[in-house]
Amino acid sequence: MSNQESKKYAVILGCSSGFGGATSIRLAKEGYDIFGVHLDRRATMPQVEAVIAKIESFGSKAHFYNANAADEQKIKEISDDIREKIPDGQHVKVMLHSLAFGTLKSFIDEPEKSLTRSNMNMTLEVMAHTLVYWTQALYWRNLLGHGSRIFAMTSHGSDKAVSYYGAVSAAKAALEAHVRQLALELGKVGTTVNAIRAGVTDTPALKKIPGNDLMIKTALMRNPAGRLTTPEDIANAIVALSSMDAQWINGDVLSVDNAENNIDG
Repeated sequence: MSNQESKKYAVILGCSSGFGGATSIRLAKEGYDIFGVHLDRRATMPQVEAVIAKIESFGSKAHFYNANAADEQKIKEISDDIREKIPDGQHVKVMLHSLAFGTLKSFIDEPEKSLTRSNMNMTLEVMAHTLVYWTQALYWRNLLGHGSRIFAMTSHGSDKAVSYYGAVSAAKAALEAHVRQLALELGKVGTTVNAIRAGVTDTPALKKIPGNDLMIKTALMRNPAGRLTTPEDIANAIVALSSMDAQWINGDVLSVDNAENNIDG
């Protein structure tokens, strides 16, 4: 089998930092070429360039697109470009949805401080509905098939109330519903779809949540290992779940937290 025939491909939505960055690097180490979508300004481009350099250090290719992953036209353009770069007959092996861009506001506050209709719509569109749109785009271009794996990053907020997190909680609940539906509809072609619920992880997204210091302190007390979950923990789990031995794991929410959320304290 030629190198081209054996090459694996991953699409990472939110590839420049956190879970997406770590997973891009880990999959590159496993021989994947990475198609990454991120939205960064000049100030954060050095971290994007660092991820690309790490990917390329493993001999893999990094095709990165600095674009709004929720924009309908960009989804079409980038998906078309991915189709052109992947040989006919080959599929995307892994797609990770790790978009963390939403509004953190109370539902009930002073009018000028409360969540607005546009805030709610934007949060659900980016953090939930794009999973469906990107999956559709790849499927319609014959880029998904038997053994393809789709992962979406969820959180404990999907079934718990957290201050200022209401819109994101709604998005995560919707995301998990989308995972179940996509698993049902893609089961016929052998593509699996699962949500990953990470333990508390020190990422740029976490730092934006009011009260994140208490979340970190509580997680450190609860976790049997006495440490936070890391993006690399999630990347390692994704590699394991991408094995063909995991073909029957489908449509579920998988906790990757070392039992952190099962322990009172």
